[in-house]
Amino acid sequence: MEPRIPEILRTASGKIELAPSVLIEDLHRAAADLAAPVPELVLIGRRQLRSNNSWMHNLPVLAKGAYRCTALVHPQDAARYGVSDGALAELARDGRSITVQVEVSDEMMPGVVSLPHGWGHDQPDTRLSVASERPGANINALLDERLRDPLSGNAVLSGLPVTLRPA
Repeated sequence: MEPRIPEILRTASGKIELAPSVLIEDLHRAAADLAAPVPELVLIGRRQLRSNNSWMHNLPVLAKGAYRCTALVHPQDAARYGVSDGALAELARDGRSITVQVEVSDEMMPGVVSLPHGWGHDQPDTRLSVASERPGANINALLDERLRDPLSGNAVLSGLPVTLRPA
């Protein structure tokens, strides 16, 4: 084996550029986000071993067992917002809302509520007979398809401010 980097590298500097100027020049937008006030409660998604994707919700052998479309809420937040374990609550943001089943858990840090993605099998024309028995809440109903991460340009799917109240 012989080194080939010098002959195949095609950067202007002739070096591996780990911090291209286009990214460095754009860091002011990320810094502005860090200076913004922290929301009281933010929503994050999550994956689960027995529920990685929605197709698993329609297989009887994988759909059985404990209900998995729960909103994990830290005990301090549950007390602050008046929600309890197993009860229904309303998660809302920007005029959109969904009803979720609460699971009080210290697995979440205070100020964060987590809801798994891939649920909401109660939409018209959904042909998932097993999944429709336990449709769950659709996290996408709270997301804004116009929001983009300032550095990557990817859709913002996590860390969004929400409100929580008993349903």
